[in-house]
Amino acid sequence: MLQVKDLRTEYRENPIGIDVIAPRISWKLTSDQRNVRQASYQIQVANNDIFRNILWDSGEVKTEDSNFIALKEVTLESRIRYYFRMKVSDNHSNYSDWSEVSYFEMGLLDKEDWVADWIAAPRQWNGEPAPQLVRTFHVDGEIKKARVYATALGLYELHLNGNRVGDDYFTPGWTSYQTRLQYQTYDVTDLLTNGENELLGLLGNGWYKGNLGWEGKKDIFGNRLSLLAQLHIEMENGKEVVVTTDENWQASDSAIRMSEIYHGETYDARFKVEAKESVEIINHTKDILVAQENEPVRKIDMLEPVELMQTPKGETVIDFGQNMVGWVSFDIEGKAGQEVEIKHAEILDGDGNFYTANLRAAKQTNKYILSGNGKETFEPHFTFQGFRYIQLIGFNEDQMELKNFRGVVLHSDMELTGDFKCSDPLINQLQHNILWGLKGNFLDVPTDCPQRDERLGWTGDAQIFVRTASYLANIGPFFTKWLRDLKADQEADGGVPFVVPNVLDDMEEPHQHTNPRPFSSAAWGDAAVICPWTLYIAYGDTRILEEQYDSMKAWIGYIKAQGDNPYLWNTGFHFGDWVALDAKPDSYVGATDRPYIATAFFAYSTSLVKRIAKILGIEEDFNYFADLEENIIQAFTDEFVTPNGKIAVSTQTAQIVALMFDIVNTNTKTRAAEKLCELLEENEYHLTTGFVGTPYLNHVLSENGMNDVAYRLLFQKDYPSWLYQITKGATTIWEHWDGIKEDGSFWSTDMNSFNHYAYGAIGDWLYRKVAGLELDEEVPAFKHFTVKPYVGDGLNWAEATLKSMYGEIKSAWKKDVIGNMQLEVSVPPNTTATVKLVGVDKKSVKENGKELSEVEGILSVEKQVEETTVTLGSGHYLFAY
Repeated sequence: MLQVKDLRTEYRENPIGIDVIAPRISWKLTSDQRNVRQASYQIQVANNDIFRNILWDSGEVKTEDSNFIALKEVTLESRIRYYFRMKVSDNHSNYSDWSEVSYFEMGLLDKEDWVADWIAAPRQWNGEPAPQLVRTFHVDGEIKKARVYATALGLYELHLNGNRVGDDYFTPGWTSYQTRLQYQTYDVTDLLTNGENELLGLLGNGWYKGNLGWEGKKDIFGNRLSLLAQLHIEMENGKEVVVTTDENWQASDSAIRMSEIYHGETYDARFKVEAKESVEIINHTKDILVAQENEPVRKIDMLEPVELMQTPKGETVIDFGQNMVGWVSFDIEGKAGQEVEIKHAEILDGDGNFYTANLRAAKQTNKYILSGNGKETFEPHFTFQGFRYIQLIGFNEDQMELKNFRGVVLHSDMELTGDFKCSDPLINQLQHNILWGLKGNFLDVPTDCPQRDERLGWTGDAQIFVRTASYLANIGPFFTKWLRDLKADQEADGGVPFVVPNVLDDMEEPHQHTNPRPFSSAAWGDAAVICPWTLYIAYGDTRILEEQYDSMKAWIGYIKAQGDNPYLWNTGFHFGDWVALDAKPDSYVGATDRPYIATAFFAYSTSLVKRIAKILGIEEDFNYFADLEENIIQAFTDEFVTPNGKIAVSTQTAQIVALMFDIVNTNTKTRAAEKLCELLEENEYHLTTGFVGTPYLNHVLSENGMNDVAYRLLFQKDYPSWLYQITKGATTIWEHWDGIKEDGSFWSTDMNSFNHYAYGAIGDWLYRKVAGLELDEEVPAFKHFTVKPYVGDGLNWAEATLKSMYGEIKSAWKKDVIGNMQLEVSVPPNTTATVKLVGVDKKSVKENGKELSEVEGILSVEKQVEETTVTLGSGHYLFAY
């Protein structure tokens, strides 16, 4: 039976408060037949859920397209909900019924729709303590529908009649506040009452006004907390009541006496409002307002503590068993005025004591002063912590029962889409750690770490991990929002900040180098190209290419303008192969020549922009970038490859980058692969790579006939290796291979995060090579994909699933003791897959006991030089060979 399922608008289910003028819808098909492809679709849009008044009907459109169909023909109005449904036909002449009804609701589309004023508390209540702004109003009659549209300079939390509005946290989110500020839309119909109502806004410093960076600076984006909100109430009698932030609001301080993202929160539950003052109207633009773009931060999970302990120093410590990001919620009962304190840490030191030196200046401390009114429950509002352990200070013995404490996990509410598991429990723990690295660092922006006085959107870390992240979760909205900020913060000459949003201007770097401006390092600035490209190939999102195209071109133009050779990037500051193990003593920069890395990334990003120009149909640009790429590769060859084809830079990363980016000829490829193997052998098959080389290392090995070496690296348990961390108890990915050294001491205090996702990029290889799930860049979004497992010693089975834009994909292989193989493959409707069986003759392959020629859904079988290639239509298949 053919059905349409999982209708989405701009990646999301039934979103409200969007401002996309031509929203795009996507859907999935289900069918009990094999080899099903969509033949046509019909979409209807209406202003009611029974489709009595149809606004637009596409008619039958003959196409296989089922993703990002833009509703260009529908004229959309602010605050209106639009309903849509659809049906499809397939290549077997089946027709579906109408789908279930979905909807999207528009936000405020025009600047003129904002009739509210920016309001602020008097300056004595401008962060410490946190201000609260309140307005009472009267509603007469039966309420049909109510929406609040709100944003703030700073962080905000709304309460209506004592109830928290929505389940979003850290609103309005972190953007490049000078040019872009998100607002949120809330359905508050059920929170209003007939009669007196009270709307309250609580404000916190957050990223806007609070402490950011490692120099203790505040007020980077602004120095005045402010609220902008308007409540639209539609009555059953057709009238509308509008309540806005204006001069009728009053301000006071609040129980939040201090709140900072790095330092924590102090809350006095004894607080009572003693004085209110009139709010001030603030002159601030509304031109920069945009609707919520990515999934907001929400409470995602709750962890129970696993142990209460006393350290050798006598500290009372709770272990949650998992390095996590969020906060601790706790219940307590005691006398008024008792002050309790919770400190947070990722790790215990070698003696088992509470360890916070790696937090640098970040205090990560929440304080609570009891009201004395029976059982009290506390959790913070405008701060988050990165931790596994908490230290309890000021608690009485009877207040420290484990049942009183809960670890609340917060991150951007992305749909988790991928799962990998295998026969080795340590590799499964590695996959777990990679996923929790994403959870901990995808909190509204892709941060480098979630605990110390940093937590910034480092561009290099983001581009390193984005491909792995695309398997783990639906990161489309998350990165779309972040890339718009990258574009907004990009300099006029095309330079890209080290961090986005950019807060490093005129700040000294914490690392051991001199750099006049925090912009435009190779492999960091290349996030401007690599990240949108990844969204395109993972989801088929052409609009992100269109939006970011000028940014990409500007980045390439910036590089080309550096130095006296437009094809060789040998000027400026570069992080290089950051924290590589072949770095000189007391240096963070690896041994690989930085102009070598810079020029290689110049060639790679240019090759991607060339391909993007072709996708967008910009022929002139395609020709320009094709010529530029050719010249860069020639300059790279002249500078870094000897006449006999040897790469002149003799490091692991140098060989890896040349092979991965395909910027050397066949002879040099062969020599580079041999040299890489030689370098690994010299190092007893251990890596020496840093941020640049590590993500590509195992891919290069598997693709160049050294899959056995890739597996050998994967299974290493001594330092340096992925599993070394796990033998030391890691539950997330570390910043350094030896964050904890073999003797139990620490790598350093100033740069030693235990939740840093960059080296988790090995997850990309687990999905794409070990499980064998590889997309086709020419047919993006897994519309066509390849299943080619790279089977190696050490694993008896491995499997991966992925919820793609078309449905769930699966590749699962296992081998028996005598080497027989079984491969399970799931291909969603409206897609095809090519299965590649290396070293297998097609005559020896059976699918559910049948010869391949007898199997429904198999489109072709070919015997190539060293593999059998089977092309599949949709369906579930089980191969034995």
